[in-house]
Amino acid sequence: MDTGYKVGDAITTNPVTVKPGTSLKQCAELMAKKHVGSILVEEKGEIVGILSEQDIVRKAVAKGTAGKKKVKDLMEKNLVIITPDKDLFEAIRVMRDYNIRHLPVMHKGKFLGLITMKDILKLEPDLFDLLVEKFEVREEGKILRAREEEGICELCGEYTETLEYTDGIQACPDCKEEL
Repeated sequence: MDTGYKVGDAITTNPVTVKPGTSLKQCAELMAKKHVGSILVEEKGEIVGILSEQDIVRKAVAKGTAGKKKVKDLMEKNLVIITPDKDLFEAIRVMRDYNIRHLPVMHKGKFLGLITMKDILKLEPDLFDLLVEKFEVREEGKILRAREEEGICELCGEYTETLEYTDGIQACPDCKEEL
């Protein structure tokens, strides 16, 4: 399938970065301040890893080790990447297949930026239905859960993994507080 949009049309060219020795607390504070779900790890001008909010929660907070760990202890070093000339559909396929929501964009070994599920859905919201459809085929036993937790907030239009139903409205946690 071809959407007509390329990855290069949707990338964030100045993603948030930290050094490998950054504490998880500092990293989480920066992620909250910048309102991002992942952070790239940079060393000597090169991207050496990526750390997501899920990594922090699952690999450190849930195990009670968050205070002792640094970004370098949890970051994913084997980066899954995409090139800017690929169609957005290909980016969604890669994200789905690797179960990730943040994808570094590289061209000829040079880091260009980051594309996220939010970036794609802002540009082409109709792809959300396609993503859910593919997810349902892959995870038939979790269809109801996917529909209850993921979606587009009816108030702000942003994609969220934690959609909540309030007064008949599907809202992200930020917008739910404003209801």
